[in-house]
Amino acid sequence: MAVDQSPMNNLITEHIDIWTSAVKTKSTSGRGSSKKLELYGVKKLRELILELAVRGKLVPQDPNDESASLLLERISQEKAQLVKEKKIKKPKVLSKLREDEIPFDIPESWEWIRLGEIGYTQTGGTPKKANQEHFGSDVPFIKPADITELKVIYDNEGLSTEGAKALGRIAPSGSVLMVCIGTIGKCQLIEHDCAFNQQINSVTPFLPLGSFIFNALRSNYFSRCAWERSSSTTIAILNKGKWESIAVPLPPVEEQHRIVAKVDELMALCDQLEQQTEASIEAHQVLVTTLLDSLLLPTATAEGSLTNSADADELMQNWARINEHFDTLFTTEASIDQLKQTILQLAVMGKLVPQDPSDEPAAELLNRIAEEKAQLVKDKKIKKQKALPPIAEAEKPFELPNGWEWCRFGNVFVDLKYGTSKKSDYKMNGSPVLRIPNVVGGRVDLSDLKYSVMTDKELVDYQLQQGDLLLIRSNGSLGIVGRCTVVDNDLVNTVYAGYLVRARILPDTVNSHYVKSVLDSHDVRRQIEGPIRTTSGVKNVNSTELSSLLIPVAPACEQLRINEKIIELHAMCDQLKQHLYGNQQTSLQLTDAIVEQAV
Repeated sequence: MAVDQSPMNNLITEHIDIWTSAVKTKSTSGRGSSKKLELYGVKKLRELILELAVRGKLVPQDPNDESASLLLERISQEKAQLVKEKKIKKPKVLSKLREDEIPFDIPESWEWIRLGEIGYTQTGGTPKKANQEHFGSDVPFIKPADITELKVIYDNEGLSTEGAKALGRIAPSGSVLMVCIGTIGKCQLIEHDCAFNQQINSVTPFLPLGSFIFNALRSNYFSRCAWERSSSTTIAILNKGKWESIAVPLPPVEEQHRIVAKVDELMALCDQLEQQTEASIEAHQVLVTTLLDSLLLPTATAEGSLTNSADADELMQNWARINEHFDTLFTTEASIDQLKQTILQLAVMGKLVPQDPSDEPAAELLNRIAEEKAQLVKDKKIKKQKALPPIAEAEKPFELPNGWEWCRFGNVFVDLKYGTSKKSDYKMNGSPVLRIPNVVGGRVDLSDLKYSVMTDKELVDYQLQQGDLLLIRSNGSLGIVGRCTVVDNDLVNTVYAGYLVRARILPDTVNSHYVKSVLDSHDVRRQIEGPIRTTSGVKNVNSTELSSLLIPVAPACEQLRINEKIIELHAMCDQLKQHLYGNQQTSLQLTDAIVEQAV
């Protein structure tokens, strides 16, 4: 990337590794990435450029420039002429800036001035919907959502010429619009005459200074001032009077041009850094995805892929070769999560641990479960289940090792029961009630419990035993529905809520932790998410769909070996994540330190 060697360009190039490596999980939408990562380093670099611009540290001063004090005189003259010609209403007189209102030093040729003294300010409005003649396509009508970090969207909604005239609040091209209710601080320089709603304020400079004003208003300095002056009950509001009173640093007009040109140049450089970083992240993700997908597809033809391994011994040899490149392959949270998912899938395909021909075959295990269920039905301890659909060959996603069997989930549990619909509350006395927050994360979390009064019969109906599986059957998120946890705790008199369903596993049959791994695996998740229905935005899976899930069952002894290997490898993945998190924190701290030092 060829750039000149000005101080700011040197600051970028000398620390380019920091700007591009400081990446964190994205919390809100914004410029930087369309995916789940925020390019924090590039974001902070953009903020630094604007902060240096408003402090007079971005470009050198030229003693030949007309001073900002003379510029202020010309602004005052132009304002007076516009009022005289009745092109604008006479603005109210703003108080002189006090010393304690000046937040930082600026060059000698600059001046501090209130925003409302630089240009004509307005608050927008909205025509009444009842008068449809006021709406059309003659004048763009801008709302906060139309102001993005990159541009203004002019064609979402418009007013007729009559509507714009009736509204009487039009900002001409060259004005700056800023959102002052809710997402305070979003702003853009407009290139067309626009109407705008009451959540937006505009400033139209008395002289053509809009480009510099736009950069000043989108700086961290101005954003901080705007938020500090806002008031709110449920939503942040900054009224026009407080907004136009914010102090703005004003450079000589020639220096403004140099600043705007430099900001444009450096923002373009940030765009390049952003594109290159995103391309690198995407290429890395494609590499990881391609590698791990090749390990999961039974039709994969890649020589030496894990799924094509003849047995677990060969698998571990191939795994060892991949292990040599862990430092370069698994360097993001997403890639480590993919690795964990691959481990689960390999486990349920019989590729993770060696088979032992002396193990009791899974067929005998399933027969024993069926006999015990039949006896429980005969003893009237459980109800007889509906017949499960037969398994067609076309349903089986891959070939199982000898000793394994395909079956339905309903073949391995003895009872499936929805939770209680009784109301629960923190203040209520009674039995603890497990809810979705108590089972998310693959374990039972007792730190946030509500309680409900239960009868003795209800305590029996909704009791939980060690080895039970609790599944989420209803949730607003597709990825949460069907997730489960194993009840390992001794939960005396604890029940579970209606959005959960309990699958009871008989002791000494299938291992509940093995079944959980199967239910979390890729092929079973695909089955769960396929038939999910949505009711009022809530996603649901019912007992029939859960019972019919096609799952692979390993011999009982192998299930234990699989559990141990999954624990071992997932612990390794968690260590990778901790190491990654530490590196990320270091990068973020270095970025902040560089920015703080530069300002």
